[in-house]
Amino acid sequence: MAVTERTVRNKRNSAGELTGKAGTVYDVNVKYKSGGKSKTYSRKGFLTKKDALQHEAEMKAKLTNPAYTPPSAVQRKMTVQEYMTEWIDRHGSANLRPSTEASYRSHMKNHIFPYIGDVFLNQLSPAMLDDMYRQLAEKGLSQSSVKYAHRIMGVSLEHARRYHYISSNPARDILTKFGKQSKTPDPYTVDQMRQLLAVVMGTEWELIVVLGGLYGLRLSEIIGLRWRNVDLAENTFGVVEQLPFNTPANTTVISEMAPVKSSERTLPITPLVRPYFERHLELQKEQKRFAKQSGNLYFDNDLVFAKPNGSPKRRERISANFGQLLRHAEMPHIRFHDLRHTAATNMHQLTGDFYTVGQILGHSLKGIGIQLQLSNNLEAVTAQYVDVRMERKLYVLNIYHEAVLGSSEKT
Repeated sequence: MAVTERTVRNKRNSAGELTGKAGTVYDVNVKYKSGGKSKTYSRKGFLTKKDALQHEAEMKAKLTNPAYTPPSAVQRKMTVQEYMTEWIDRHGSANLRPSTEASYRSHMKNHIFPYIGDVFLNQLSPAMLDDMYRQLAEKGLSQSSVKYAHRIMGVSLEHARRYHYISSNPARDILTKFGKQSKTPDPYTVDQMRQLLAVVMGTEWELIVVLGGLYGLRLSEIIGLRWRNVDLAENTFGVVEQLPFNTPANTTVISEMAPVKSSERTLPITPLVRPYFERHLELQKEQKRFAKQSGNLYFDNDLVFAKPNGSPKRRERISANFGQLLRHAEMPHIRFHDLRHTAATNMHQLTGDFYTVGQILGHSLKGIGIQLQLSNNLEAVTAQYVDVRMERKLYVLNIYHEAVLGSSEKT
């Protein structure tokens, strides 16, 4: 018979855990021919006869398909952790953005391997995945993070199936139902931006918040901004580079910058924003003087935003501290990146000029349309509108900055 039963002293449950009790399991053995030779496909330890028979039927159909290649003996002995580590090493850098790869690795280490890392890849079942997701939720992990873990499992296991390491992708057959994602926080209104800037006025946060919330710069672009790209004589600054994503935590000297995610762009410094640049420049000069007087090293990387010793700031630390800042100010929670959405939304609502807004943010027409949830055929804009003049950017930014900063700067 292709399906046989046997008694084991310590049977596993559906989550792959040993129960300490004896029980019956079912093994599948399917004979087939490959290359004119007789071979046997085996998979052992099914908890129910129904599952074993279903797997037998699936494998018989696949093994009679000349295009099917069964897993090798080495692949059948590979654990989930061994496979996924090999997979991310091979697949990550070539196919994922550095931030996504780092996020995948963190989730695998903290939320996947502790639960199913030692399970053999070919023995991983939908029930084991369901149990892992349940335990993650019970541990207090947010639904979005649990769903993200499932996304990683789905992608990596689908690759394993295509490599013929496993016959099917267990992530496709889970019973866990993920509810609707929590609502993306609404962007701050003009009034809320005014309130936030009042909170950070006179602190090291003020110019960071201005560039994020009034210009829509990405955090990586902000902490990668260098003074050589700021022209206070011409009242412009260039977004042309960013800090490399994988900069080590204790880095003091930046030897090379990375290109920006979107196209390079030059933006005007409005009259209402110029004082923020000037105050920040004076603050940094004071930090340099203090370091020299105290005999401490100052690492001059020419960064607009740096630690008191000149070394680069960490984006993770800024993101975490931004959340604390909002809690202390009793303001609605948003991520730092949501300041970019705030700038896009407010500029568009005040001016209706989606194309100039997109140029300010470094978006394509399609990108800004998606961000602002516009369904128009934006690609139909003709070539005569493509060259947005600096004057138009200044016009749009002036309207927005006057709405947020006008009254506070006059008082």
